[in-house]
Amino acid sequence: MRPGTTRAAGTDRKFGSAVASAAVLSLSLLAPTAAHAVDGCLVLLCFAAPSWKSIPQCVPPIRQVLRDLARGKAFPTCGMSGSGNSAWHAWARAPGNCPPQYTREHETESGPIYTCDYTGAITVSIDGKPFTRTWWDMGGDTVTDFSPVAKSQLGSWDTKYDDDRAAWQRSRP
Repeated sequence: MRPGTTRAAGTDRKFGSAVASAAVLSLSLLAPTAAHAVDGCLVLLCFAAPSWKSIPQCVPPIRQVLRDLARGKAFPTCGMSGSGNSAWHAWARAPGNCPPQYTREHETESGPIYTCDYTGAITVSIDGKPFTRTWWDMGGDTVTDFSPVAKSQLGSWDTKYDDDRAAWQRSRP
């Protein structure tokens, strides 16, 4: 073997290793990664929509925020929402913070215990006025209560909350 052949082969190996490392790094930078946080501004807009489920761009971030809330993560914020526009989360507590049509009463020896069909509620305010309140459960099911202001501005909306409330009122003595 000639002198230098080993060095050339060693240099080729080092160069090849560097190229391989650079290629892996480049591919890892180009590969899609899972989002670590949802966009609070998009979430605010989606929860204020007539039906977030019917807007394809809203479904993934809303599903993600509901999963995050179920796991105890904080509700996202939107720094660009402007004065009077906000969304926040509160845990459901029956009977006080749960709509009556979703409140269940269970009789026990020590008195009634109340539960709520939903786990929490996300309230959206627009121009400082309540706009929507979306109730959610651990399975990702939601129902939205649209304020009179929202109804007048939207024209049409998902009526499940209103329909459930009307059925509950009809069932009362």
